[in-house]
Amino acid sequence: MVNFNIEELLKKQNKSKYWLCQQMNITNRNLNRVINGETDSISFKYLECFCKYLSCSVEDLIKIV
Repeated sequence: MVNFNIEELLKKQNKSKYWLCQQMNITNRNLNRVINGETDSISFKYLECFCKYLSCSVEDLIKIV
């Protein structure tokens, strides 16, 4: 199973999910679907944006359990 560390990374940077949604131009519902593992795939575009706005690498963003 693939987990995304989005909430942890946001917390470390004192930023909100709302802020990230605004930066990436995605809905809160879609962001929560990624966070909660309710998606089957994710585009490279979104991976790149997550890393850009969370100032992290893909290894920091994704955890495989």
